[in-house]
Amino acid sequence: MLSPDAVGAAANLVVTGQAGVAERVVLYARADSRSEPNLLVAAIVDFGGPANPLMNALPETVDIDLDGRPTLQALVSTFVTEGYGNRCGQRVALNRLCELIVLLVLREAIDAGTTKPGLLAGLSHPALHRAIVAMHDEPARSWTVEQLAEISGMSRSRFMDVFPRILGTTPAAYLNAWRLMLGQRELMRGEQVKAVARHVGFGSAAAFSRSYSRLFGSPPISARATRLAVGGGVSDLTKMVDRGKGSEPASILPASLAD
Repeated sequence: MLSPDAVGAAANLVVTGQAGVAERVVLYARADSRSEPNLLVAAIVDFGGPANPLMNALPETVDIDLDGRPTLQALVSTFVTEGYGNRCGQRVALNRLCELIVLLVLREAIDAGTTKPGLLAGLSHPALHRAIVAMHDEPARSWTVEQLAEISGMSRSRFMDVFPRILGTTPAAYLNAWRLMLGQRELMRGEQVKAVARHVGFGSAAAFSRSYSRLFGSPPISARATRLAVGGGVSDLTKMVDRGKGSEPASILPASLAD
């Protein structure tokens, strides 16, 4: 959590307003030094780095006026109140509130059609979101294009035409990146490379290590070493579910609030 008086703070979730009343919430794609007038609270939202599909899908800025959005306004107001307080469980409360705020902000971005090709655009697609949810729910499964196309209610050729256009990558590349990101998270919790490779759907630890090194620029053992060096793992990331499109939930990666 960052102080409202912090100058040039590298926050990417900010709440502004007057007389302690929240009027506007802004989510920036990347944390950066910026000045916000009438700042009430600011937070650093950790999306897990550039490997997170959200990073390439987010518009540079999602700026939302809270007027006329009672659910989001209530959450943001509680967030502000909690941020200025000093009660037991404050960090947990702020984390959970932040997750919900980010979820609703992302829904707004999806509904407004402001997202670039990528995960959010896929989740907003009436057919593709079902295939994305399936891959998120069962990343270790040996998915075929035919299976994903059937889940989406499309022919194979139609699916292979629409998926890259909406998400900016092929189904195989998307699934591979998703598995690797989940694997990184498990490694930073202290799991063994071999176990992680098996859990996220790679046939061997060697195959996982090669793919991991290509994406992150360092071997998977480095993630475990970082975790051990700091004496703990990263915070648990709870799956956030968007039920705003279709009957099936669409899972996306959450955000965590840093002190």
